[in-house]
Amino acid sequence: MFKKLFSSQEPEKPAEDEPKKSLFDRMRQAVSRTRESFSQKIADIAALTRTVDENALDELEAALLTSDLGVQTTTAILDALRDHARHRAIEGGAELRDLLKEQLIAILRAPQASAATPQVPPPKITFLVGVNGTGKTTSSGKLAAWSRAQGRSVLLCAADTFRAAAIEQLEVWAQRSGVEIIKTKHGGDPAAVLYDAITAAKARGIDDLYVDTAGRLHTKSGLMDELDKMRRTASRLIPGAPHEVLLVMDATTGQNGLQQARQFTQSAGVTGIVLTKLDGTAKGGIAVAIARELNLPVRFAGVGEKMTDLLEFSPEEFVDSLLE
Repeated sequence: MFKKLFSSQEPEKPAEDEPKKSLFDRMRQAVSRTRESFSQKIADIAALTRTVDENALDELEAALLTSDLGVQTTTAILDALRDHARHRAIEGGAELRDLLKEQLIAILRAPQASAATPQVPPPKITFLVGVNGTGKTTSSGKLAAWSRAQGRSVLLCAADTFRAAAIEQLEVWAQRSGVEIIKTKHGGDPAAVLYDAITAAKARGIDDLYVDTAGRLHTKSGLMDELDKMRRTASRLIPGAPHEVLLVMDATTGQNGLQQARQFTQSAGVTGIVLTKLDGTAKGGIAVAIARELNLPVRFAGVGEKMTDLLEFSPEEFVDSLLE
């Protein structure tokens, strides 16, 4: 029943100029659209007055909202800044920028501290979940390449058997990443191919098994039941598995995507976010809203189409890229 594709190709090599770019440079380039609009608004606020007053904070509120931080997160940040201003005046744009940086970094760090990536004996099982069109299958392949770059052995599981193109797409990513893939036919049992993949990962001493699941909405009870079945299969073979459930979310959908993610996480046991297409939006503040409103860490950020265009998320580098 099961078919195995063993990649005979060497993993795709990065372009010659890629190693010369630091992670900060790549993040800075990815959020350039957000930074251009956001930083300009901060500069305009600073130009209005030497001492930041209520009018300036109202202007900042508008800037935060248009960058997609959302009402709840924006209100929390403004309340903290107003509290600071009551005790000591905020002198000019530079201090406002520094205080805003502190607030943003603290919000992004909070869920990371409470949901640290578990250290488990191999194989570590990671499910990728989410709706169709967010870049889930692509992210599975990029994560495989990321693990390979860390010196870890990787296996991919094509458990999205509802969409034939997903299996073919993951095969391409497996070849590009230089890793093996376990698959079955279109319409096959996802839990069965997962069983085969975990068995293979254990037998071969694989470090990381990434499982590409079918795109689903939280309202699709049949598919959610299928995901529950896969979780039970994983835990039966390896106690505690899946060790990570990463929700792949499209940054360009903004607050609409956040609402969908909020409902999705309640039924899927999500432990972290892969935020894709961050380079395609001027509303990158959604990363901050995710951290505060979903209480979930952003684990990775997709910043382009290439195999290496998936960055491990750093709150400090992200905020510095926005407000340098």
